[in-house]
Amino acid sequence: MVVILAVDDDVHTLDLISIYLSQTGYQVIKATNGKEGLSFIEKDIPDLAIVDVMMPEMDGLTLTKLIRQHYDFPVLLLTAKGQLEDKEKGYLAGSDDYLVKPFEPKELLFRIRAILRRYDKTSDANIQVGNMLINRKSFDVQIGEKLLVLPLKEFELLSKLASKPNQVFTREQLIEAVWGIDFEGDEQTLSVHIKRIRERLLKIKADVQILTVRGIGYKLEGTRV
Repeated sequence: MVVILAVDDDVHTLDLISIYLSQTGYQVIKATNGKEGLSFIEKDIPDLAIVDVMMPEMDGLTLTKLIRQHYDFPVLLLTAKGQLEDKEKGYLAGSDDYLVKPFEPKELLFRIRAILRRYDKTSDANIQVGNMLINRKSFDVQIGEKLLVLPLKEFELLSKLASKPNQVFTREQLIEAVWGIDFEGDEQTLSVHIKRIRERLLKIKADVQILTVRGIGYKLEGTRV
C-alpha cells in the first residue's frame, strides 16, 4: 500500500487529507509540524509527502529542502498563498507540485496520482527481484538464463508489482497504473492478467510469486536485489 505522510499544523486539514486518501486506498501518516514529520521520515520513508508551507517548529520549505538533501521521494506543498513568488520558493526548495488552500479533495487526489505516475517513470530502469530481472527500457523480463516475453499490459503490471516487493497494491491502484484513471472495464480484466502472469512465472520457474491479499489486492513476494 502506498504510504503518504501529511504534515500540517491545521488539524482539520490533516483530518480531511487522512479521511479522503484512506478511503481511496492510501495509508496516511499524520504530523503536526516539520520536526515531527522529519522524525517519521527517519523511521520509515513514505512514498510521498504532503507538506504545509506555514508551520511552527519547522516550516514546509525547510522540511522540503531537507527531504531533497537526504531522501528520494516526491513532495506536494500546501499553502494559503497563491502568489507567483511563493510558488517559485516552493519549486526552488525542491517540491514536485504546489496546491493552494482551500482545495478540493478530488484535486488533491488527482495531483497525487499524477506525481506518483511521473515519479514511477523516472525510477530505476532495471528492477531485480530474486532471479527475475526486469528492464523497463527494453521491456525484457529475464529469469535466470531464460527470456520471458510478455504482452505490454502484463509487463506493466508485473513491473508495478516488482517495483515494491512484498508491498500490497490495491486493485484500484494497479488498474489506474496500468490502464489509466479513465478505464471503463472491471476488475475481472485485472484478475485475468494476474492469472496469466502467474502461469508464465510458474512455467519458467521464477523464484517470485504474485499473492492475492483477500479483499485488498495483490503483492509480489520476493527480495529486491
